[in-house]
Amino acid sequence: MKFSHVAGALAAAIAACMLATGSALAQQPIVVKFSHVVAADTPKGKGAEKFKELAEKYLPGKVKVEVYPNSTLYKDGEEMEALSLGSVQLLAPSLAKFGPLGVREFEVFDLPYMFDDYAELHKVTEGPAGKALFKKLESKGIVGLAYWDNGFKIMSSNKPIKTPADAKGQKMRIQSSQVLSAQMKALGALPQTMAFSEVYQALQTGVVDGTENPPSNLYTQKMHEVQKHVSVTNHGYLGYAVITNKKFWDGLPADVRAGLERAMVDATKYANQIAKEENDGALEKVKASGKSQVIALTPAERAAWKKALVPVHKDMEGRIGKDTIQSVYTETGFKPD
Repeated sequence: MKFSHVAGALAAAIAACMLATGSALAQQPIVVKFSHVVAADTPKGKGAEKFKELAEKYLPGKVKVEVYPNSTLYKDGEEMEALSLGSVQLLAPSLAKFGPLGVREFEVFDLPYMFDDYAELHKVTEGPAGKALFKKLESKGIVGLAYWDNGFKIMSSNKPIKTPADAKGQKMRIQSSQVLSAQMKALGALPQTMAFSEVYQALQTGVVDGTENPPSNLYTQKMHEVQKHVSVTNHGYLGYAVITNKKFWDGLPADVRAGLERAMVDATKYANQIAKEENDGALEKVKASGKSQVIALTPAERAAWKKALVPVHKDMEGRIGKDTIQSVYTETGFKPD
């Protein structure tokens, strides 16, 4: 009898322990890893931190967001595979990254002088054209959550680039994008595809002569310290798509997904509000450093750049899709002539 009582008590204790362990496991927060390749004090870096803050505020104890900036978790070329394997849950790759993935329509954002300002851009990212592009990612197992601005790109080099002809023969670093390659070739420059994390050293050692970046990326990566000249061409847009793994997203409890969506909407407003301010401030800091000469373009010089680069739109119709390009023209009122 004594043995059966002991055995019964032991079984009850084990059951209670298992129940408590199960309860503890059920209460573990869902870990959301957010990896990106730029510095924490860029618009994207600050947007990621704002998302973490809001997600954990809206879903206390239910989620834990871990942000990994500056390629500390994955580099440019590794991110997409990590997302597909479920090793990371959120990325914010530049829009140029979707062409190599097989969704070439996203390269419409890389076309030079496609947008004159943020107001034109947001007609696309916040309108039907932007939603239609996100829909195309689903067959790749990706859900598009938001478009985040960085800004308009400027050219940097060790020689002054004031006119399109000045870029001729320059080895210019670009992201992996056929459109950006075509853009540099239209200037007579030599495009060099390279991961973002490798650019500073390549500029420093002369492996490449120059690059294109919004001012916030140029400044926070200290590229201006190894580039003698910066030309404010504002020739192209650099933005990001915040994306997640479709299987992960669809598998979330409804209340958690709703909370993360709310956090993303609010973080997107914040990130896009500060983008212009951050880039304007970064350009002023580049000027103040005295390490790069900042060249402002006259309206006539800007018109010459536009004339040299807008033909790339037509050249890329076969790749991006004439309908996609036209849908953006329709939203912005762009006239290629």
